[in-house]
Amino acid sequence: MAQSKYEGIKSNRTLFELIETLRQLDGAGITELADRMDVSKSTIYRHLTTLLEAEYVVRDGQEFRLGLKFLEYGGYVRRSNEMAKQIRERIENLADETGELSAYVTEEYGKGVFVFRGIGENAVGTDAGVGKRFHLHSLAAGKAILAEYPRERVDEIIETHGLPAYTNNTITDADELHDELDRIHERGFALDREEHLKGLNAVAAPVYDSNDEIQGAFNVAGPSHRVKGEWFEEEIPELLLGTITEFHLDITYA
Repeated sequence: MAQSKYEGIKSNRTLFELIETLRQLDGAGITELADRMDVSKSTIYRHLTTLLEAEYVVRDGQEFRLGLKFLEYGGYVRRSNEMAKQIRERIENLADETGELSAYVTEEYGKGVFVFRGIGENAVGTDAGVGKRFHLHSLAAGKAILAEYPRERVDEIIETHGLPAYTNNTITDADELHDELDRIHERGFALDREEHLKGLNAVAAPVYDSNDEIQGAFNVAGPSHRVKGEWFEEEIPELLLGTITEFHLDITYA
């Protein structure tokens, strides 16, 4: 687990690290968890007992897995956004109109988080499930968000999370990224040319709330053999920007 800038209770940190490790391993036994986390099996057992009693994990023989109770909290977090209904509708419309994969992505703790997804009739499968976190610089949506941030905030995110390469096309140089963000800010949308996933192109544009505060980005992605040329560089961006304009008017004046 990454070093946090916040002080906290060590046992609580261990508990949350255990939850995260269970997610990463898609379930595991006590010995595997203890080895992975480098803590004693007795410590793992006590924390698992607590989670079992609270019904946050389930046991299948000698393996433990995250339970469905987490769905309740994930659903609550998504619904708590006052713009959630309007965002979901726009994402579903974008998927229907483009036939591709659409998404709403926001930033939390310097990472991009997929909050809503729309599946068009021609959409391909990707690793971008709801709740998944990625480095912002690798995503069209992430770059669209970063382009609206002050340079100091962008540098802070780079210092914290780095600029790892997802593909050979990922921008991994800070100066090059800043130049790209300047271009994105000027034209109003971002392009991902197989920077996050080989064979996948994406277009994204920033989304603001009624107080003109940046909230996230709408994203449309599809295979590079289909999402290309004018469809990629002009038509999808025009559709995205029009959708966002309508969305902003609705939340501001409805």
